[in-house]
Amino acid sequence: MGKVLFTAPAPHSPRWAVMLQRLIPAPRQPITAAELAAGDRHRRGDRPWVGLCMVASLDGSTAVADRSGGLSSPNDAALLGALRAVADVVVVGAGTIRAEGYGPPRTAGQRIGVISTTGDVDVTSPLFAGGAGFLILPEDGPTAPAAEGRPVDVVRAGTGSVDLAQALARLDTIMEPPTFVQAEGGPRLNATLLEQGCLDELNLTISPRVVGGRGRRVVDGAPELVHDFDLVHLATDEQSFLYGRWLPASTST
Repeated sequence: MGKVLFTAPAPHSPRWAVMLQRLIPAPRQPITAAELAAGDRHRRGDRPWVGLCMVASLDGSTAVADRSGGLSSPNDAALLGALRAVADVVVVGAGTIRAEGYGPPRTAGQRIGVISTTGDVDVTSPLFAGGAGFLILPEDGPTAPAAEGRPVDVVRAGTGSVDLAQALARLDTIMEPPTFVQAEGGPRLNATLLEQGCLDELNLTISPRVVGGRGRRVVDGAPELVHDFDLVHLATDEQSFLYGRWLPASTST
């Protein structure tokens, strides 16, 4: 996921109820996107639970023509929407916001944190107009601009670049302490989550497409590292998409 417009189908939408087939755990049975999105999530000490939601092609790309939409499907979009519906906060890199055209969330009270080192974020966009959007900047980053004459909420952490672990722990400075934060890329943000030990859940859709090109992998820019994950569930649909959830091996149950 990573994703196209921040416009998930409403829970009553027919797309939301499209049935998939759960393969793991057995027995094989129909399951909805909302059921796939459910989970036991809780705060991890002083920070919220962080889940990453992405889509990738069979040859490892996360984009076609710089966007994830060319890899997605109605069921993938429904799963993204279902995960967003249960998240308190979504965090996303500024580049992904620009590329994918994020708008305001459909879930009432949900906040969207835009991570940037330079502060190059259009706070006049609809995402910020209603107060849902906020910025995550370094301590020594630029002064946050105002949106339509009112200040934009800012969480600051790190020097030179954002310290994500610290920023996640500081979200309660601008909102009630969140339980579940969903990250949606880009790949550099994903790399930072792994580097800093802040990834508690990976929801990865495998698109049945080989796309070539120069699209980046799910994790891009991290030093070489090895993290073991355990498969929690796996589902498929008639279009041969695969929908999996993995937890770090040390936290899997």
